[in-house]
Amino acid sequence: MKDFNEVRERVKRLNIIDDTLFQKMSEDIGFCEEMFSTILEENIKVVQVVPQNSIKNLQGRSVIVDALCEKQDGTFINVEVQKSDNDNHQKRVRYNASCITANVMDPGTKFEKIPDLIVIYISQFDMFKGNKIIYHVDRTVREMNTRVYNGMEEIYVNTKVEDGSDLAELMRIYTNAEAYNYEQFPNTSIRKAQLKKSREGVEMMCDIVEEYAKEYAKEYAEKQSRIAVRQAEEKLSKRLLEEGMPIEKIVSMMEMLSEEDVKRISGEM
Repeated sequence: MKDFNEVRERVKRLNIIDDTLFQKMSEDIGFCEEMFSTILEENIKVVQVVPQNSIKNLQGRSVIVDALCEKQDGTFINVEVQKSDNDNHQKRVRYNASCITANVMDPGTKFEKIPDLIVIYISQFDMFKGNKIIYHVDRTVREMNTRVYNGMEEIYVNTKVEDGSDLAELMRIYTNAEAYNYEQFPNTSIRKAQLKKSREGVEMMCDIVEEYAKEYAKEYAEKQSRIAVRQAEEKLSKRLLEEGMPIEKIVSMMEMLSEEDVKRISGEM
């Protein structure tokens, strides 16, 4: 372990919306209940929390949800925190929700017994650019202008809009490293202080940060390897096309390139 003061300065810069700190914060049921009660505007009781839960789909691709919680009535709540606006976030919500649903229901269960699911997506950007701090996305029958419910709710919260609400104050605590409000949000403030100020919490956070760094380095190396393989296959495909080899034959030899990719390369030539 590095010098404690150095580590403390490193941890001091973390915010709740950072994956590393949110993971440890969400291990505390009181923190989750305070978050849900503020966002859903009702008294929420949580019976189970699984932070950084890894879920796989039928093809084996895993998805890591930031926190998966279960309410007393059996409803599941999936919480995601996102800082970067560099993806299709609504499709990410759709994909994660499908994986969660498939994993929480037992084989042979009738669809009417599928547990309800609330997805809460907290971002540092205004998702729909409507200058609202919270957005509720509902399913609607277009021809009847009638809302219908299939057991899933989508709620998007952002930290960018400040409207003076309780939710805005909570988001300030999430994004300001030095912000606390022990009177209004005691569970959040106490948990945050424990992880950022106590020796035990700081050392725990340092370990988590190092784990994230190693995982990021691994993912980066794998990504660079895939890019290199794809570039090599594109060069090989071009040469084989020049030699007159059929597209179908070239595709059968490739690991990463699809038929569409090879046709695109052929068209560019």
